[in-house]
Amino acid sequence: MIARIAAKEFTDTLRDGRFRWSAVIVGTLLCAALGAGARHYTDVKAQHDRAASTMRDFWVNQPAKNPHSAAHYGLWAFKPRTLLSLVDQGVDPYVGVAAYLEAHKQNEFQFRPAMDATATQRFGQWTAATIMQLLLPLLIVVLAFPAFAGEREQGTLRQLLSLGVQPGALAAGKALGVASALGVLLVPAAFLGAAALVLASSEGALGGEWPRIALMGLTYTAYFTVFVAVALAVSARTRSSRAALLVLLAFWAANSLVAPRALSDVARRVYPTPSAFTFVTALDADLKKGLDGHSPDARTAQLLKATLAKYKVSSVDSLPINFDAISMQQAEEDGNKVFDRHYGALYDTYRKQNTVHQLGAVIAPLMAVRSLSMGLAGTDVEHHQAFANAAERYRRRLVKTMNESMAANSRSGDFSYKADPSLWREVPPFEYEAPPIAQAMAMQAPSLWLLGGWLLVALVSVARTRSLRLD
Repeated sequence: MIARIAAKEFTDTLRDGRFRWSAVIVGTLLCAALGAGARHYTDVKAQHDRAASTMRDFWVNQPAKNPHSAAHYGLWAFKPRTLLSLVDQGVDPYVGVAAYLEAHKQNEFQFRPAMDATATQRFGQWTAATIMQLLLPLLIVVLAFPAFAGEREQGTLRQLLSLGVQPGALAAGKALGVASALGVLLVPAAFLGAAALVLASSEGALGGEWPRIALMGLTYTAYFTVFVAVALAVSARTRSSRAALLVLLAFWAANSLVAPRALSDVARRVYPTPSAFTFVTALDADLKKGLDGHSPDARTAQLLKATLAKYKVSSVDSLPINFDAISMQQAEEDGNKVFDRHYGALYDTYRKQNTVHQLGAVIAPLMAVRSLSMGLAGTDVEHHQAFANAAERYRRRLVKTMNESMAANSRSGDFSYKADPSLWREVPPFEYEAPPIAQAMAMQAPSLWLLGGWLLVALVSVARTRSLRLD
């Protein structure tokens, strides 16, 4: 019985001009977004690889110089694009793609693609994720709103029930019919997406991404199921198809348009972030006075006293090492504590704002799906922070290596020492490995639970269609 109902619903949907035109438009946009995403990913990855290789050549081929000068010379760390960013770019266009690593400073990320976007692009990136999050639910609404209400208006619902068809079986059949019609659109798109991932990936890179790909597919499947179930539940409980359509369009608008903006405003108001000027001013103030309130001169005097006692000498000139290099390294470590405090507080605020967005899934399932999609694609704030932390750790190792070489190979007051290029090669190339999928999903626990809750409530609402409105 359920199979017959599903087959009838599937056939009627395919014959519906609304479905054909809507499917063509949405399918074309989805295919175009996947193609553009794959092309963008390939181009950006090639640029990243060239830039990283060129930066490494500049570093190892620089002429002999004082090691601390080499630390000031610094280098750029480029954030690699994840393969699934061709589906969901997340926050990547807004947080920068490279950081300049040098002595004494933890610099902000530079080169934000959003800053170079056209006026039209600033309304948002039309990625495959955007289309699946916004347009496909709208297509589901258009397909499913007359499922029960239309039958009721035509008088066929009473006839079906009089023949002994159970409301639950009718709901299951209609859900399968709508899902099958969506499959006509989504299955080819899924194959196209898989082809785009295969073509865009480097050799062996795709194998490690399959768990993320599978989980992303399950996430969007659950999201579409929620909308199908909600549409059927509303259609079963409203008097007319017009009323069902209005209710479902209101739900789609609240979920897709109102909730994201409202929750962003709430997150910024509850957990405000400092302006760039305020952040830099406070950072510079703590760098000058230190977290302990002692001036740099006072900290240097304490370090000198401890160093003289360590080597059992009475003057700087008697030290077997370069105290200037030791002092500069101590200043680096003091500054690192300041950077950790200020950047840690900033990222903690971002994390709290993200929690507000995730908890917003209580009223809008889109918020859960958006967070999960970015997390699985490796394009959320948490993944950006992981890269920023890795780049900062590399910067600190590089500067420490330079200062230690200067301390061991010269004496206090002597800045004429020059290290040869063999020292530059002692610093390994910067390499970054994204957090494992288990860690990424742990960050998304609220979104997982809330999306699961929406799915459960929606399915239960459809399953409880035992007494259908007949008039």
